[in-house]
Amino acid sequence: MDILVNLQAFLATADASGFSAAARRLNVSTSVVAKRVTQLEARIGTPLFHRSTRQLRLTEAGQRYVHRARGVVTDAADLLSRMGEKGHDLVDHLRIKAPTSLTVARLADAFSAFQTQNPRLKLDIVLIDRPVDPVTEGFDIAIGAFPHSFGGVVDEPLCALKRLLCASPAYLKKHGTPKHPRDLVEHRCLSFLPTGPEWIFDGPRGRISIQVSPLLSSNEGHVLARSAIAGNGIALLSHYLVADALRDGTLKPVLRDFPIPELWVKAAVPERRRNAAAVQALLTLLKTSLAPSL
Repeated sequence: MDILVNLQAFLATADASGFSAAARRLNVSTSVVAKRVTQLEARIGTPLFHRSTRQLRLTEAGQRYVHRARGVVTDAADLLSRMGEKGHDLVDHLRIKAPTSLTVARLADAFSAFQTQNPRLKLDIVLIDRPVDPVTEGFDIAIGAFPHSFGGVVDEPLCALKRLLCASPAYLKKHGTPKHPRDLVEHRCLSFLPTGPEWIFDGPRGRISIQVSPLLSSNEGHVLARSAIAGNGIALLSHYLVADALRDGTLKPVLRDFPIPELWVKAAVPERRRNAAAVQALLTLLKTSLAPSL
């Protein structure tokens, strides 16, 4: 078990960028963490950190091995959990990447319910609005709606993501209602940064691509929704963000004859973690919570 303990010290130090912060995470003394890392370096015959009085940073070898080490520690924890589990208790440590807006609006409640059901689980939830390879970046589950795929990763579809254009009645009264996507170049547009200013529509003769010049760009959908409600422009948003505003008339759909192609929210899971009990349990909960669509 010394190797496993030393690997845990290595990972904690890498995550915390220092022995003292790692020691606090592991609830041991700073000298113990430093000793465990030194033992690991002696075992593999190469330094894992550049040490100085001002900072601690990974060497090239440390950067190369940190994600593999995380996988080894996670697999060991999963094995020990399965060997010692009692009843239906889940014991694991999951690192989850999730998009900001979706987490704030929907996933936070699902994660909270999951941990309430499984109090022995540890969760690291990191909000990132870009494609992530869970293998190279050390995640057990990476949730997103980007169409990227990675080697050694299984994509688990969670639900369809409906999107639409919308604007406030006041904006449309003042600036007019566009009749065709090309009219948007004359309008004030509010754009979601991760998907960019190229807006794509399904027209009667096929796909239509329009490059807009956004008045406002943000990686947080709620910011765009509030700006649209305030009458600042036309926004391309996920339906779940504006469902209430559409129901009460605060926002109005725009260009209904030119729908926005649906995306799919998916969970990217490293193949080696696909059958972990905690991963499967969380995927099941997410599919139930999000289905059939957002």
